Amino acid sequence: MAKLLSCVLGPRLYRVYRDRGPARPPRDGDEAAEGTQDGSWQESYYQPRTLEKHADSILALASVLWSISYYTSPLAMFYLYRKGYLTMSKVVPFSHYAGTMLLLLAGVACLRGIGRWANPQYIQFITILEDSHRIGTPEIKKKLASYNFDFRSWPVDFRWDKVASRSDSRGVSLLRPEPKHRSAANGFLHAIKKLPCQIASYIVAHTFGRRMLYPGSVYLLQKAVMPMLLQGQARLVEEYNGKRAKLLACDGNEIDTMFVDRRESSEPHGKKLVICCEGNAGFYEVGCLPTPLDAGYSVLGWNHPGFAGSTGIPLPQNEANAMDVVMQYAIHQLGFLPEDIVVYAWSIGGFTATWAAMSYPDISALVLDASFDDLVPLALKVMPESCRGLVTRTVRQYLNLNNGEQLCRYQGPVLLVRRTKDEIITTTVPEDIMSNRGNDLLLKLLQHRYPKVMAEEGVRVVREWLEASNAVEEASVYSSYEVDEDWCLSVLNSYQVEHGRRFPWSMGEDMMPEGRRQLALFLARKHLQNFEATHCTPLPPPAFRLPWHL
Repeated sequence: MAKLLSCVLGPRLYRVYRDRGPARPPRDGDEAAEGTQDGSWQESYYQPRTLEKHADSILALASVLWSISYYTSPLAMFYLYRKGYLTMSKVVPFSHYAGTMLLLLAGVACLRGIGRWANPQYIQFITILEDSHRIGTPEIKKKLASYNFDFRSWPVDFRWDKVASRSDSRGVSLLRPEPKHRSAANGFLHAIKKLPCQIASYIVAHTFGRRMLYPGSVYLLQKAVMPMLLQGQARLVEEYNGKRAKLLACDGNEIDTMFVDRRESSEPHGKKLVICCEGNAGFYEVGCLPTPLDAGYSVLGWNHPGFAGSTGIPLPQNEANAMDVVMQYAIHQLGFLPEDIVVYAWSIGGFTATWAAMSYPDISALVLDASFDDLVPLALKVMPESCRGLVTRTVRQYLNLNNGEQLCRYQGPVLLVRRTKDEIITTTVPEDIMSNRGNDLLLKLLQHRYPKVMAEEGVRVVREWLEASNAVEEASVYSSYEVDEDWCLSVLNSYQVEHGRRFPWSMGEDMMPEGRRQLALFLARKHLQNFEATHCTPLPPPAFRLPWHL
């Protein structure tokens, strides 16, 4: 009877992974091998019995309908109020109908449990799952890794306080705008005056604001891409021996991760770990992770809070908390030194990547692809001009993705990848390459690190170089200033030997204008790589490279 109850309350099982043995690349005309490969993908899907299959379909439909009703509830409530349906005489019968539906759904869940109970494959799975929660030995967890199921039931593999406990479990530190100083009386009056605006900002940020910023957290979108996510997980596990793990962050959110270890392989880059930070609708199953993976690196992917198997909501504080436990997991559980870790981010993932670089300054390098310096200009681009004040205040208080400010706190090598046809992080049109916020990210970085070189003249020549929309124009601008790269390297190396590596550097004040121009262009070219593509085009593995450093 206990096993039947476990089947009723147990998670949904999606797939049973099979050990496919060492992979071999398909040869030309090897149709039989390709057919066998496709068949093995299909055979590894879990095959539910008829009763479980139909019950799952009913419960999945009910879940989708509930999600739709949740998102449309404000409009529905307004409509019912206008029609006079929100009265006791109308609400009581409706509650009876709702109660009846809940009882029917509970009955369907029981029937699903009976169907699972009659399936030996599910019984074997639920037994292993219960043993993993009760015993948790490596052997049991290895058996559990052969199954893909609802991640909420996956046992925790690593906790944020496993190595070093903090006195404050509310979250890690973030850079915040400095408060304006006022007297006690003026401060109280100002707070009362701004209270309606504060309430409006909170509502905007926690309703449609965060969902616009992170559409991947919307349940309906996740439901639509679920087959792709399952296929992506299967590829990582079956082809690359990926290891899935659940990490518990300091705010209680559970973070879904996938690790592919190349340290024992023949890959020359296998001992380097690339931690991938996905975009606002990206998942490690189908996001930017394949780029460093196919380039031969060890990789660690993770999903934002509220994405796929990760719990919580994707707000800046939660994002930083998640990135912190991912870094701790990589260092203390997976055994990588910070000097062997590269953080790679695409788009909005630049926030967590720059936070990690700021908070873990010993990491090897930082690569930011199609990222931006600040969220406010991009938010103002998609909102009406009349909402400018509300949008700015909401972003600064609740959705402050200050990538540029965090990036300037990092002392290590940095590479920015700019998409020359980017339609997302431009503030005008994709053809206007100077409105790409990646330009501002580069300028902020160079102005912080080399303030004397990036004076007015240095900024001007770098902007001229950034205006180039293709490789030919870029080379033309660069060559027109006759940049002597050997001289630039000599100057930089000499300064580093004499003054050390720590930025900002004071070099350039006693240089001729021509020298500053050459250095500015040289440094810009070393820190930024152009990629002729749109925002969502995957970066090819050959285009992924580590940043330049002296």
